[in-house]
Amino acid sequence: MDKDKISSAMIMLIILVLKSLNFVSGTDNPIDTYCPDNFPFYTSNTSFHKNLELLMKTLSSNIVASNTSFFNNTSTGEGLEKVYGQALCRGDITNSTVCNECIEKASKDLMNRCKSEDAMIWYELCQVRYSFQMFFTNAVYTGKYPKQNDLEKRVSDPTSFQQVLNYLMNNISNEAAFSPSKNMFATAEIEFSVKKRIYGLAECTKDISETECRSCLSSAITELNQCCSYREGGIIVSRNCNVRFDQFEFFNASSLSASLLIFPTSKEGKWKPWMFILTISGSVLTLTAFIGLCTTCLRKKKDRERDEEKSDRTLLQELSSSKNVVITQEGQLVSSDEKMFMTLATIKAATGEFSDKNRLGQGGFGVVYKGVLPDGNEIAVKRLSKKSWQDPNKRPKLDWNTCYGIIGGIARGLLYLHEESRLKIIHRDLKPNNVLLDHELIVKISDFDADIQNSGYMAPEYAMEGLFSVKSDVFSFGVIMLEIISGKRNSGFYITGLAPTLLGYAWRMWNEGKGLEIVDSILSESCIDSETEVLRCIHIGLLCVQEDPQHRPTMSNVAVLLGSESMVLPQPRQPAFSLGKMIRVDPSTSTNRSANESIWSSISPR
Repeated sequence: MDKDKISSAMIMLIILVLKSLNFVSGTDNPIDTYCPDNFPFYTSNTSFHKNLELLMKTLSSNIVASNTSFFNNTSTGEGLEKVYGQALCRGDITNSTVCNECIEKASKDLMNRCKSEDAMIWYELCQVRYSFQMFFTNAVYTGKYPKQNDLEKRVSDPTSFQQVLNYLMNNISNEAAFSPSKNMFATAEIEFSVKKRIYGLAECTKDISETECRSCLSSAITELNQCCSYREGGIIVSRNCNVRFDQFEFFNASSLSASLLIFPTSKEGKWKPWMFILTISGSVLTLTAFIGLCTTCLRKKKDRERDEEKSDRTLLQELSSSKNVVITQEGQLVSSDEKMFMTLATIKAATGEFSDKNRLGQGGFGVVYKGVLPDGNEIAVKRLSKKSWQDPNKRPKLDWNTCYGIIGGIARGLLYLHEESRLKIIHRDLKPNNVLLDHELIVKISDFDADIQNSGYMAPEYAMEGLFSVKSDVFSFGVIMLEIISGKRNSGFYITGLAPTLLGYAWRMWNEGKGLEIVDSILSESCIDSETEVLRCIHIGLLCVQEDPQHRPTMSNVAVLLGSESMVLPQPRQPAFSLGKMIRVDPSTSTNRSANESIWSSISPR
């Protein structure tokens, strides 16, 4: 009996030693490293490099001194050379020495592996991130697939395994996100078969909200299912959250209360009376809402038909005698003594009372009908909608000088936000709707830092990877500038055989020496004496919409260029024609951003 006890004790001791070795070995090699090549690369002994070194030295001490959760956001430096850093130790780490050592190793390893101004590294027990732009509380999901996933063995019953795995990961994700006591970290285990268990872990950084945490974990679980639901283990890491599962206890269960979950079988899955009540109540509410919605739609349709019938009667009464008119869809009449128009009776007879059989299509300004005149000639008739009207008297007032003043006003507004205000502000949602004009056509910029942006004005690096800077606003400004000059929107622009976007069309015409061909016909007459100024503005606009943000000028550069006619402009590079194009930076320029900045530094106001 004593021998059995001694043997059992020895086995338990060996298991504990092996677990502790596995726990400590979590700092040997990184799980993954994020070192993008589409960001600027810093050089040694620059202000940014010195600030980064100072940041890395203080990260480990700050994280231990900050709180017991071993998470810290910090920054060093000022202005454009400021560096932001974040460190996080895994939630089951309770020993400050272990956390400190992991952060120190990760910080040194990250600086040795990567020279980008935005980088991140993940270890088994911790993660470290730094960037030249402020990313705290900014939840942008960008999942990483570590190569170690490919080494995991396949399971024998992937269908059943995936069901149990999903149940496990969704439970711990909810617990990590919405249970305050868990502090954005949760683990659990679940029986998969008689002798096998699955162990799971979910964790978020402590600076995002509960909803953002759950959303991040949901995205990570989706990727985990795609890559690893048929394997014995898997891990997905990202900037704000991580998920992992395996068939051994890879976390420190003694430091937390890991839940033992039970997958619901047919017995546990039997419906209770309260489930029937909830289901029936929900069905009744849904049906009631559907009936109400249908009733509202039918009422609106009848009202619309009644209004159209009344409108047609009014039109027939007012047009009993031959009269020159334009007809709007709502029944309004606009007379004209300068042009000859057919009478309403003639048009209605030609189109069969605007019959749907003769309907050719519908555009943004109304429905187009096919018509046949008494003499056999075929015509196309557009029945204008009220929203299609533009003021024919006020639109010509927007001559070139007025438009040039609006362009300058937008530039000055952005310059104030970027460099002259007490706090540096990046707008992130610059578009025509956010450029307001008062009665004197003075520009006011509104709606800062909106969540949703029109893709036609969004910088490619922001659209593809959620990365933004002052150069993102410069791109949006360039799009608006070209829209003002051309009188056309970038969104929905298409000219067969020439270019799919306004940016592509402007680039092509400018390269062919036909830049003036993109100018709005309304402005053509007023800019006869200002053709050089117009071409210069097109040139500046193309500089602003270059694909690589490093090649774009700052708003201070733009302000100087707009105010000087003698300063030589650099040649613009190809603009970002579409959002589907990945952003890649030439290594010859990414390794040293000073070469690109020198182009603009000579014309920046000091």
